[in-house]
Amino acid sequence: MNPIVSIIMGSTSDLPVMEKACKLLDEMQVPFEVNALSAHRTPDAVEAFARNAKSRGIRVIIAAAGMAAALPGVIAASTTLPVIGVPIKGMLDGLDAMLSIIQMPPGIPVATVGVNGAQNAAILAVEMLALSDEAIAKRLVDYKNGLKEKIVKANKELADVKYQFKTN
Repeated sequence: MNPIVSIIMGSTSDLPVMEKACKLLDEMQVPFEVNALSAHRTPDAVEAFARNAKSRGIRVIIAAAGMAAALPGVIAASTTLPVIGVPIKGMLDGLDAMLSIIQMPPGIPVATVGVNGAQNAAILAVEMLALSDEAIAKRLVDYKNGLKEKIVKANKELADVKYQFKTN
């Protein structure tokens, strides 16, 4: 099994956040890899990774970074693959990382999810892959239907909650 999604973190301290992406991709049966690379500490390795990702079969890259958050942009500068940036909460509640990731120059796009939004990054990656893979598309539809069912169930449970002035 070869990975088609690559999850890259600036540090293994980002793993508790990025585990949500790993779990979602696993649930969707999408082969993925997880690595730590630093735009500042291992710049040559980041560039080599980005330049070689497509030839290795990677189709989408999820890049997580906090603080200066250069990693997603540095990767995007060296590949034509879609890059999804995940700002990691740290200093300034992650606002610094989010602004660093979304403020890319023209020609170097990075799709960006909310702070600590690893699960949404994985869902976006799956949506991209589903455009050309019917099996993944079916699993995505089933997943989204499951989200709907959770809300329907929650509303049924809320109907049983009683308060003196509750009207529904």
